[in-house]
Amino acid sequence: MAEKKLLKKESLGQLFEKLKSDGRRILAPRKKENQIAFEEVSSPEEIAKEYIQTTTSAKFTVFPPCEELLRYRFEDKEVQIEDRKLDPPPTVIFGLRPCDAAGFSVLDAVFSWDYQDAFFQSRLEKTSVIGMSCNEADEYCFCTSVGGGPGNTKGSDILLTRLGSGDYLAEIITDKGEEIVSLAPDLFGPAPSDQKDEFLAEVPVRFEHKELTTKLGAFFDNDLWVEQSLRCVGCGACAFVCPVCVCFDIQDEADKNGGTRLRCWDSCGFSLFTLHTSGHNPREVQSQRWRQRVMHKFSYLPDRFEIVGCVGCGRCARSCPADMNLVEHLKEIVETK
Repeated sequence: MAEKKLLKKESLGQLFEKLKSDGRRILAPRKKENQIAFEEVSSPEEIAKEYIQTTTSAKFTVFPPCEELLRYRFEDKEVQIEDRKLDPPPTVIFGLRPCDAAGFSVLDAVFSWDYQDAFFQSRLEKTSVIGMSCNEADEYCFCTSVGGGPGNTKGSDILLTRLGSGDYLAEIITDKGEEIVSLAPDLFGPAPSDQKDEFLAEVPVRFEHKELTTKLGAFFDNDLWVEQSLRCVGCGACAFVCPVCVCFDIQDEADKNGGTRLRCWDSCGFSLFTLHTSGHNPREVQSQRWRQRVMHKFSYLPDRFEIVGCVGCGRCARSCPADMNLVEHLKEIVETK
């Protein structure tokens, strides 16, 4: 059971100073024009205020949009390979919503499946999460439909819940969380008497994800996929803002002297994602690609890892230029006879 403490709102600045003096960079939501994204900050004053969700996720901290895997050069008939040295900086993600924090377990399941991805694991090991419970939600939020909640502690090392006074209930959940508290134990006082649930947003359950997974088992050839995908333009925005999408492509940028091998985010919604060199494409129309996205998150991942590939953050619907709402489509599948 998590240990509970009180963190005064005026103590945040001191906590940041302790974290920085310990050599850690701090990433937190910052507002730039009409978007809010995780960026490095040095004080609580730089953090965005009164937001429901960031525009983009913090997935990039452990799985960058594009990263160099290795370099190589040609010497006569030999190829000399230079592996990349892995030395990510110790990082604290501050203010991560519970849905996003839970997403790290999905990423970990995939990148630790049949092969331990050293790039991902080295970053994850050096990343600590100070999550922030949600006291507000909107019509796009559906964390409670996929096993989460506005005060869910999964994935956070410390979870903060803002109380009516402006101070925070701090739940210390993991060894990483205890290590952060040990940097400044005098900042954390006895647990308050306030009940956490009183300060959490209300997020109604929109569908039962276990029922959805069961339904999808026999839904592969249903005509509904075509109807649902008619608006999809295959832009990939949903995958790029999603905190748990893991599709990537590996490419070489090279010349006659050598090159660099890169791993970059990709999307199963792109028409080229499954295109073979022969010209054959097993998912040649958008309905098949839309089906793959839903099946992967709500059928294949639950079957293989017993984990849902969605955390209910709602970013996909917020960012979709065609106004496709994932929740509406999932409810339609569950309710189809």
